[in-house]
Order: sequence, then structure tokens, then C-alpha cells
Amino acid sequence: MEIASAAARLFMTRGLRATRAEDIAQAAGVAPRTFYRYFATKEEAVAPCYAAGAERWREAVGAAPAGLSVPEALAHAVRHTFTPGSGVSAVSWQWARTLIRLAASSPAVRKVWAEVCLESERDLARVLAARTARSARSAGSAGPTGEPGPGTRSGNIASAGSAVSADGIAPELRFSAAVASAAVRVAVEAWATGEAPATGPDGPAALALRNLAALRDFPWTTHRPHDPTGTD
Repeated sequence: MEIASAAARLFMTRGLRATRAEDIAQAAGVAPRTFYRYFATKEEAVAPCYAAGAERWREAVGAAPAGLSVPEALAHAVRHTFTPGSGVSAVSWQWARTLIRLAASSPAVRKVWAEVCLESERDLARVLAARTARSARSAGSAGPTGEPGPGTRSGNIASAGSAVSADGIAPELRFSAAVASAAVRVAVEAWATGEAPATGPDGPAALALRNLAALRDFPWTTHRPHDPTGTD
């Protein structure tokens, strides 16, 4: 992370074009060969900075109280990690604004940002799968008559016979993770392009919560996409 932090500082103070990989290595106190052991280009050096913010949000989604539904857990995580002073300082959000703007202006950095966002989306699918599985186990506990609970019946994608990929994640959950990730990513990018402070009605937390609220009727954990071939 030292190399990533050094790269971010130099990109902010010198600019991307004026910064060389060797400059980043020197600022981080490492040899250039050490830099290239971890990163192929200078632009890739900021990937850990992007990933750190996404990881904080994902971890907060996973750690949200068990009784919360998926949309409630997503909103809880936004409040916990996107509000300056709660998850990240206001200064860090200003750093984030600069780096996200850099992604908008530099194709090379934009590629790094896109790759981090895609990986974060995949990781969020695993987090949602874990929450869904825990909910299914809890709801599916046998009642006093020995009958299975409602969580074992059709409608819960954890046990509805959905096709899954090699890692066991149902496509419905991947879609949910993509939708949630897009809602948050667009909010952060929209905030970064403007001048609004990190707090208040136009801050990243408020924008992300509004985007999630707009998805109020989205079936986060029970939808099965319609088969356009008419075979469903």
C-alpha cells in the first residue's frame, strides 16, 4: 500500500504525465525493480487505493446485522463507509475525488478503475451469497412440528435450483451484485465530477442511498429472469 499511496500523492501533486514509475518507487522508498515486481505500469500503482474503498464497503455489507434484508444491508454499509468521519476521513474522500477524476481523463487509469470495479462486483456477489445462505439456514430451521421452515421452499435462490457457476454463485446473485455495484459506482463517479463536499445531500453517501432507494422494487434475492426463448 506504500507504493500505491506514493503514486496517488505524486499523481495529485505533479500530475500523471510528469510522474514516472521510478519517481513513485523513490517516493515509496523502494527500488524500481521492486515497483515492477508488483505493477506493470505507473497507472496500475493506484489500483490498491481504488480497491481499498470497495473492500471497506463490501466488508460492511457482510458485517451488517443479520436481520437486515439485502437492500437494508447495502444501505447500512453505505452509511457506515461513505460518510466522512465514519469509514473514511474527509481528506481521504478528496483524494478519492482526484483519483476518480483521473480515471475519467486517462484511458490507462480508467482501465485500472474498471478492472477494480469488476473484481469488486464479483467479490460482492460472494458476500451476498454468504448472507443469503445464512438467511436460508436460519429461515429453514425445522419448526416444532418438524416441518421445514419457509426458507427451504421455492423462491429463495439459495435453494431454488438455480444454475450456479463453478464457484457456486447463482446468476441471480451475480445480477444483484452488478446492480448494487453500479448504483454505488455511479454515485461516487457523479460526486467526483462535481464540487460538492463529501457530506450533505450531494455527497457520495447521499447519492448512493438515493440510487439504492430508486431500486426499491428490485427483487434482490428471489428473482428468476424471464426466459426470452419462451421455454421457462
